Amino acid sequence: MIRLSNADAGFEAAFSALLSQARETTESVDHAVADILADVRTRGDAAVIDYTARFDRLTLSPQTLRIGAAEIDAAAASIPAALAAALDLAASRIEAFHRAQLPQDLRMTDAAGVTMGMRWGALDAVGLYVPGGKAAYPSSVLMNAIPARAAGVGRIAMCVPTPDGVLNPLVLAAARRAGVTEIYRIGGAQAVAALAYGTASIPAVDRIVGPGNAYVAEAKRQVFGRVGIDNIAGPSEVVVLADADNDPRRIAVDLLAQAEHDEAAQSILITDSAAFADAVAAAVLAELPSLPRSAIAGASWDANGAVILVENWEQAVALVDRLAPEHLELMVKDPEALFARVHHAGAVFLGGFCPEAVGDYVAGPNHVLPTGRTARFASGLSVFDFLKRTTFVSATPEALAAIGPAGVALAEAEGLQAHGRSISLRLR
Repeated sequence: MIRLSNADAGFEAAFSALLSQARETTESVDHAVADILADVRTRGDAAVIDYTARFDRLTLSPQTLRIGAAEIDAAAASIPAALAAALDLAASRIEAFHRAQLPQDLRMTDAAGVTMGMRWGALDAVGLYVPGGKAAYPSSVLMNAIPARAAGVGRIAMCVPTPDGVLNPLVLAAARRAGVTEIYRIGGAQAVAALAYGTASIPAVDRIVGPGNAYVAEAKRQVFGRVGIDNIAGPSEVVVLADADNDPRRIAVDLLAQAEHDEAAQSILITDSAAFADAVAAAVLAELPSLPRSAIAGASWDANGAVILVENWEQAVALVDRLAPEHLELMVKDPEALFARVHHAGAVFLGGFCPEAVGDYVAGPNHVLPTGRTARFASGLSVFDFLKRTTFVSATPEALAAIGPAGVALAEAEGLQAHGRSISLRLR
């Protein structure tokens, strides 16, 4: 963990170094992924089955690629009632928030008499990638599938790897609750290839969303253009702005909640109190031994954690906008006022009773968010990722007479005579 103070002479250089810190994997997988994509595109199911046997140690056939309805139902039935209720509460809240995002079509007629507008429509088919094996991320299933369903996507296909045949039933239960029944027991770059290009058993989709390892991220990057993607996700991150009125232990645990994701995650505290900074740093060390993932969280905190001391909140907000974090907690007396001044953050959590972790599961807004400072230009997953816009125009003879001559003039100025003529022929 590094400690910085904006009162120090070397602060700018140290903060710039923090901004440029490379936390993503340095493993080069682009050539390996390209080979896998090409092979699946050529051999289809056979290539997917071969790679699944090689990487996941699981022997499949075209008939067993897809998880059957009975297996999904059995998994859902095996979930304890309290956990099923929690899953249902989260799903209901996520669905309510995302349905509220649905936009209205636009139609207007201007003074010239030209009618124009914009019509929204859902994608035909999307693919969801969900990490599998012993890791269980039912919340990711809900966050990716429910917005697609709310948008009106006709077909939702999900891929989840099952190394050694292991699949947490909670993932299937979440899929069932989200209305996803087309689920394939495959993962890695080969799953992305199958979704993008299609095989005999897995029809192609129009967009692929969901997190994965370096191979999955690179595969999504390479198939972009053939299909749409959500983003290229990097390691998780949180910035916490907290004043001395907070409980140091609560803030420490908030920082560790991100650090326990993986060793490349980043947790940053910004505060205006040196004593509070000391207390939080001590609380982090005190809390670590009790965490089951203490080795991961400790490595993350040691390598990527930071405590930054500022003189006032105006300085803090300026630093936040430069960091453009995935998650931002505003644990201060007037979080709304501070939030109004923040320009760049993926998701913001206001006040001492709204830790970022509540947003991961049950708040309602999506937890699939821009990482690695991309919140400067990107947004979190929403129904808009599963919708597209179509504009339309209609004109009467009188309306075309009013605006057409200007169009002819511009077309001729660009040297596109047929363009101009297609308008002028209608002006006579």
